Amino acid sequence: MGSGYTGWQLPAEERDRLLALFPPRYERLVADHVTLTFGVGPQEALPAATHGEVIGTVDDDEGVQALIVAIDGASDRPDGSTYHITWSLQGDRRPAESNDVIRDYGWRPAEPVTIALEPRFFAE
Repeated sequence: MGSGYTGWQLPAEERDRLLALFPPRYERLVADHVTLTFGVGPQEALPAATHGEVIGTVDDDEGVQALIVAIDGASDRPDGSTYHITWSLQGDRRPAESNDVIRDYGWRPAEPVTIALEPRFFAE
């Protein structure tokens, strides 16, 4: 098992653009990446895609807000979860909880917004 994960960094200019379209609801702004694969090392191949599309939102009204992302036209991650950007959190809520909120609450479609993404490895 590796010590990190692969995915895509959300470039600062894209983050700023999305913040204007999707205001954060909670005090702690995350808004920094989309995860592809957990538990891998830095030798793991990076994803090929360099763009995504924000296609929806989810908010449990209890402190987790996320944007749903499609990569190459699909929002389903290989592990069965959903591509997303954890957007904002309240209190001690954790970014990983976005997966549970998406699964338990479903998500609402939004007007699609194409975004540039930067493939990379993230050390944990």
